[in-house]
Amino acid sequence: MVRKILLALLGVCIVLGIWYRDLIGYGWMQAKGQFRILWNTRPVEEVLADASFPDSLKQKIELIQEIKRYAVDSLGINPSKNYTTFYDQHGQPILWVVVASEKYRLVAKEWEFPVIGTFAYKGFFERDRANQEQDELKQLGYDTRLNEVSAWSTLGFFRDPILSSMLKRSEGQLAELIIHELTHGTLFVKDNLEYNENLADFVGEYGALKFLTQKYGASSLAALGYLDSKQYGEKYDEHVLRGTRKLDSLYATYNPQTPERVREEKKWQLIDQIVETVDTLKTKPLAGVPVPKKRRFNPQNLPNNAYFVGYKTYRQQQNRFRREFEEKFKSNFSQYLAYLKKTYPSL
Repeated sequence: MVRKILLALLGVCIVLGIWYRDLIGYGWMQAKGQFRILWNTRPVEEVLADASFPDSLKQKIELIQEIKRYAVDSLGINPSKNYTTFYDQHGQPILWVVVASEKYRLVAKEWEFPVIGTFAYKGFFERDRANQEQDELKQLGYDTRLNEVSAWSTLGFFRDPILSSMLKRSEGQLAELIIHELTHGTLFVKDNLEYNENLADFVGEYGALKFLTQKYGASSLAALGYLDSKQYGEKYDEHVLRGTRKLDSLYATYNPQTPERVREEKKWQLIDQIVETVDTLKTKPLAGVPVPKKRRFNPQNLPNNAYFVGYKTYRQQQNRFRREFEEKFKSNFSQYLAYLKKTYPSL
């Protein structure tokens, strides 16, 4: 009897292994990449004591510890052991993410993973595998985009390290990034990437400005410079999101009888118009603050639907969180975060 049960279980495992072989293979590849990084990290204390490590970069590592303390003590982010280790990338990218969208609809392709749910992107620690995935998606008719990633959150499953590429960021950018990623470990809604990323963006930007204001003062160049960059960034976001709405409207006019040539021509004419009008964005410069670097498209490499659907995922709900924070919670962040923690606890 026991033998029959064991044989039945073995048969089930074999069937599941065959059925989910691609997912198992991908999971194994990701685990290898993650463990390779974790195996080669160094404790922050060791890096700070290393006489050969540049003092300017040590200051950035110490700044990250300061940002983390602020996020926990002043914002209410959950404490964790993240950013207590350091990984040297030696100038090389560490992770690539593939995003895909339908060709004539701004609808992202989604990948489903056990436990953590559904995501509108797929990450790879190996560039060749990312290229292979992108090529396969193109053959299936998707618009695709391949991005290098400078940071990510393992949602508490591992101890996220400081990556050497993070140390190239300005104080404001670094504070925003660290608080954004720590937010993922505090608040996470399964199967809702758009909500998670927009919320983490909101908390990251709010927290970064508060951190800079507390550290340097509201009238400091650090705080005003960050505000100025956010002012331009918001205008850029609004411009691209307007573009997504125009694309949605255009695609809604397509029907099965619309020739492929016409679909392509109208699509790329509109995308070209969105790109061309980026240069019309204007902001009011702040006295004494360097003009923020403007974001530009490469005219020889126009963005496709994967770019625009990515923007919808990451930035579309920003105003929703801001309104909820200001109107429902009267700009009381501790009360707002307490509400979010209770409503959307992390894994």
